[in-house]
Amino acid sequence: MDISVVGTGYVGLVTGTCLAESGANVICIDIDEDKVAKMKNGVVPIYEPHLDVYFERNIRMKRLSFSTKLEDAVDNNEVIFLALPTPPDEDGSADLSYVLGVARNIGKMMTDYKIIVDKSTVPVGTAEKVTAAVNEELDKRFADNPDERPDFDVVSNPEFLREGFAVDDFMKPDRVVIGTNSPRARKTMDKLFSPFVRQGNPILFMDERSAELTKYAANAFLATKITFMNEIANLCERLGADVDSVRIGIGSDQRIGKRFLFPGIGYGGSCFPKDVQALEKSSNEVDYDFKILKSVMHVNSEQKLNLIPKVKEYFGGDLNGKRFAVWGLSFKPDTDDIREAPSLENIKSLLREGATIRAFDPEAMENIKNKIGDVIEYADNSYDALKGADALLIFTEWQIFRNPEFTEIKKLLNDPVIFDGRNLYDLEDMRSIGFYYHSIGRAIIERG
Repeated sequence: MDISVVGTGYVGLVTGTCLAESGANVICIDIDEDKVAKMKNGVVPIYEPHLDVYFERNIRMKRLSFSTKLEDAVDNNEVIFLALPTPPDEDGSADLSYVLGVARNIGKMMTDYKIIVDKSTVPVGTAEKVTAAVNEELDKRFADNPDERPDFDVVSNPEFLREGFAVDDFMKPDRVVIGTNSPRARKTMDKLFSPFVRQGNPILFMDERSAELTKYAANAFLATKITFMNEIANLCERLGADVDSVRIGIGSDQRIGKRFLFPGIGYGGSCFPKDVQALEKSSNEVDYDFKILKSVMHVNSEQKLNLIPKVKEYFGGDLNGKRFAVWGLSFKPDTDDIREAPSLENIKSLLREGATIRAFDPEAMENIKNKIGDVIEYADNSYDALKGADALLIFTEWQIFRNPEFTEIKKLLNDPVIFDGRNLYDLEDMRSIGFYYHSIGRAIIERG
């Protein structure tokens, strides 16, 4: 099957590469000439575990190619995936200008039947807007020859990819959601995705609007689950309970499940903040007051800075001249993505207080440097960040931070003080080795 993917961001590149791995011939389109040139030379532009293996193999097998020309996406490719940015507008709604712009251009170019697949996360009703945009151009082109006008279908196929696990999620999905009322499109999409669900997980066909809402509903629910657990953690601190015990206790209930119950300093990334905000905006547009989502956004905004008052209290309310080591800058481990990362808000707050920062992250430092420049220092490794620091602050739960040499940390820090925004360490271990240790929803360990 010949397929094109327009947009080579996180979703588009994973989609194109994994479809090529299943045997399809895929061409990925992007307007960034430098990026396309690098991809043609085998350079993966994002960090995502295992993506490089499939990427290099399918380029070598000539199943995966790249171009800057949209014409190459439209010519000879029946299925065209739109994996384009949908950034939030100032009012919180998703900006569809990229999606609708490409849809109009497809309408200007297509000469035979196409299936246009909305892979981007888009508001309910977007499939109809894409259909109208394509029809508008076709109406102009074939006004005098309506019999020559090509047919097309617009399909909603939302992605459910976790950064850090995106390749596994695509290759072995829990489910594939496809929104279409077209028997012709349904048959093609079923054929395309059947290789990925051989273990029996479902391909769920539904109408386009339901498919679009399914994506928003899933992310909003997960964001709510995370936020609820953060609220429980904050309550644990006031009641003298231990959030780890509570988490295990409720997670053992199969109706609740164990995942997304780990407390911390809030969620970030490219999906949850944007999608929760967009769903709340969509609700407002139909005069529905989605109260839970408003609370989720408010609590998460405050939770991101949960550690700062604790740090200030420990240092007597004055952080001016204090030096802090920071471990973790990406919004989650196994990605270089810093969009809506809690680290950004914490760094900004610490700098406002007059502190200095030396940070380390295995993958995200270049992205942070491109965003905020040299207002902080960047360490060569996790231990290098600790030298001469008054405390260590942990913002991201990378695996390499989970079992460090605590004796080395003690030597390098001015004082053995850790503020842990991801609850990486056992409380008794921290007590036995003599650290002051303040985490989320658990007892404070005083220095022995």
